[in-house]
Amino acid sequence: MTESATIRMPTDWRDFFALTKPRVMSLVIFTGLCGLLAAPGDIHPLIGFVAVLCIAIGAGGAAALNQWWEADIDAGMKRTAARPIPGGRMHRTDARDFGVVLSAGSVILMGIAVNWLAAAILAVSIVYYAVVYTIWLKPRTPQNIVIGGGAGAFPPMIGWIAVTGDITLMPVLLFAIIFFWTPPHFWALALFVQTDYARVGIPMMPVVKGEASTRRQILAYSVLLLPVAAAPWLIGGTGAIYGGLAIALTLVFIALAAPVALRRAGPEDPMKPEKRLFGYSVLYLFALFAALVADRVIYGQGLLA
Repeated sequence: MTESATIRMPTDWRDFFALTKPRVMSLVIFTGLCGLLAAPGDIHPLIGFVAVLCIAIGAGGAAALNQWWEADIDAGMKRTAARPIPGGRMHRTDARDFGVVLSAGSVILMGIAVNWLAAAILAVSIVYYAVVYTIWLKPRTPQNIVIGGGAGAFPPMIGWIAVTGDITLMPVLLFAIIFFWTPPHFWALALFVQTDYARVGIPMMPVVKGEASTRRQILAYSVLLLPVAAAPWLIGGTGAIYGGLAIALTLVFIALAAPVALRRAGPEDPMKPEKRLFGYSVLYLFALFAALVADRVIYGQGLLA
């Protein structure tokens, strides 16, 4: 690969921090922590902290590798042109090496300090995002977000396994919630930045299949999210607090997805329903996993016997 831009300014710590995609990482940290706190059993606070730290570092490493590989694509998109590599503040090789060190270090530390099953799942999540999604799926198929959604769904599973040391149905369901949440969340964003993707030749759903198809699929996945989100309660893995909030939050999600599905936006349309759904989708995931932890604390401590 060649440098996508001439280096004009020295790299500082803020550029390396930007490589980790801190906004995305905040959601990764939160869902990973919630998986850890909701899991049955106990974990030493220091070990728990190390587990969440490893999840964050691994996600940051995968994000750095993503930006190393996609530097030329990022340079062609208005939304990403100011990132450290296309912005001319970092060499691609520095981003690559940073990503490799973070990724490898997080997996090794997780295995030594927590358990090797959690470390193995963390390694799978890094490879899934940096290789399966970034290199293989994203430039080749409009289903990139559907299949690639698994990359962001691992953190609560890893947090859960850090406590229990095994894989049961509950962490799989937590994975499934984020997996089904990702398409309507990301496609809502893709609808109002689709010109960016079209410019660089990335086959996002609105670009390849058109807005009408994307809007229908947003609603379809939103509806599918309802039984998936309620499943932890339906199998008896949580109490009614989580169950009630999961249903209520998801019904609001569907209500916001419906006008997106039924609408036909023009080229100069502000796309307020799409932006509203995208904003709520982030709040939704935070609230849903917070409800999971609250349910565990209240029922786990016998406050509602």
